[in-house]
Amino acid sequence: MIEMEKVSKWYTDFQVLKDCTTRVAKGEVVIVCGPSGSGKSTLIKCVNGLEPFQAGRIVVDGISVNDPKTDLPKLRARVGMVFQHFELFPHFDVTRNLTIAQTKVLGRGEEESRDKALKLLDRVGLSEHAEKFPGNLSGGQQQRVAIARALAMDPIAMLFDEPTSALDPEMINEVLDVMVALAKEGMTMMVVTHEMGFARSVADRVVFMDRGEIVEDADKDDFFGKPRSERAQQFLSKILHH
Repeated sequence: MIEMEKVSKWYTDFQVLKDCTTRVAKGEVVIVCGPSGSGKSTLIKCVNGLEPFQAGRIVVDGISVNDPKTDLPKLRARVGMVFQHFELFPHFDVTRNLTIAQTKVLGRGEEESRDKALKLLDRVGLSEHAEKFPGNLSGGQQQRVAIARALAMDPIAMLFDEPTSALDPEMINEVLDVMVALAKEGMTMMVVTHEMGFARSVADRVVFMDRGEIVEDADKDDFFGKPRSERAQQFLSKILHH
């Protein structure tokens, strides 16, 4: 579903990604982890062209992301993205947040879009908040709306960029529960996260990054059981003991 080959990116003279190669099969859940500043978020944003990259190639469902002829807005409509800070429209109620892209991008009718929105709000446990504005919801509720909004576009894959890092600790599980359910339903997912318990429960593979490079790309059990690199061992010893 997603193939990356020798992807490199620079911000002027600073190289933020170095020859990153990995892939995500259909229905697979891949966790991207590593210390702050390791290039995780940049890597995931390259997948749907939100960040341009200068070398290498990324192919999503047979479409080359860096081909100048590729219609990036059309590709983004097929690859759901959930951000750290929700990115909801504050002046629209929750239902309108879910219907606007369906009508404008997919060309769905208002009634069909609304039906889809209400079903998805029920799925993420927010039916009773359909008419509220984002500002009247908790952070965890807003993030669940953001996930429902991405699902409303019938995505072929979902990208999550640290979806729980802006949340209070009590709200994290309500978002992770929705993501666990998605994973169990077979959604193709690439997730940047520090939530190692979540990673252990749903990941098929773990990609560990440091200083812009993919240091390890391993099955979940191998990564948590016997990471090959010293850098990953250090990272896990710090993160799993807290």
